[in-house]
Amino acid sequence: MFDGLKDKLGSFRDDVEEEVEEKEAEAQAEAEADAEAEAESADDEPSTPAAAPEREPSDDDDGGPGRLRQAAAFATGRVIIEEEDLEEPLWSLEMALLESDVEMSVAEEILDTVREKLIGESRKQVDTTAELVEEALHDALVDVISVGQFDFEQRIAEADKPVTVVFTGVNGVGKTTSIAKMSEWLGERGYSSVLANGDTYRAGASEQISKHAENVGRKVIAHEQGGDPAAVIYDGVEYAEANDVDVVLGDTAGRLHTSNDLMTQLEKIDRVVDPEMTLFVDEAVAGQDAVERAKEFDDAAEIDGTILTKADADSSGGAAISIAHVTGKPVLFLGTGQGYDDLREFDPEALVDELLGDE
Repeated sequence: MFDGLKDKLGSFRDDVEEEVEEKEAEAQAEAEADAEAEAESADDEPSTPAAAPEREPSDDDDGGPGRLRQAAAFATGRVIIEEEDLEEPLWSLEMALLESDVEMSVAEEILDTVREKLIGESRKQVDTTAELVEEALHDALVDVISVGQFDFEQRIAEADKPVTVVFTGVNGVGKTTSIAKMSEWLGERGYSSVLANGDTYRAGASEQISKHAENVGRKVIAHEQGGDPAAVIYDGVEYAEANDVDVVLGDTAGRLHTSNDLMTQLEKIDRVVDPEMTLFVDEAVAGQDAVERAKEFDDAAEIDGTILTKADADSSGGAAISIAHVTGKPVLFLGTGQGYDDLREFDPEALVDELLGDE
């Protein structure tokens, strides 16, 4: 998962390490040449003069401040990462992030954080440049990915029952399947659930959610085709209250975010049902399209979080990296396969460790 992005982050780490090691080799060679010149000068002197006072390297010396700071740092057992060391690697990282469908403002945030954490950093010889770069990348990625993160299960546990969760998103992204997966995920943690078919306009929608419900052993609340989606989900809440069901999972019509009429219907569901959470569902492989749709849906119904399907088929990771930062609402789950148990709770730290790992 996200193997392409993982490879590109690894390339950045290697590029910085190569730049710094090249400077380190130059500084070492310069220090050795200076030492040899001093030794030869001492051999030529008839007597030993008084030692000249040590002088700090200045910006006026030949070679410029960067080279002299590097030489001075090496002489004390440290190497300093300069801005010039990062110029080309950071440009390559920016291109890699954009090619991986990371949203522009998110890519810039990552670059700014990496730059801030690395420039002027002293690297002890017992450390490695790769470790410094990895730490900077780790912090930058976690900062943008974990925006708004909360414990989904804890929120379910603490909310008054029944808890209503409404699912939104465009056609064909796996929204109804994600509802069935969520029902299984909740059941494994001891929560009962009922499915409500608010997708009342699409032919075959009722049959689809009913088949999923049968497969996972859950009840479905549904009305006739063309009925009011808000009324269906409201009936699901009433059923849950009467039967001590913990969670109502409400499906909605697959909406194009450019359809004002359908988005207005979504706003009505939000008013009538007042769900505890509204979750946006889209495909991880949709990249920046998913990010743009998430912003539109958040404007219409104020989403609380995102489920990204087909994460197992996505090598770029752009949507997973970008959505939380752009919307201010977290990614909560990843769909990682076709089975009903293929719903993985999103953990920013674990994802970043995976992206930066060697395996």
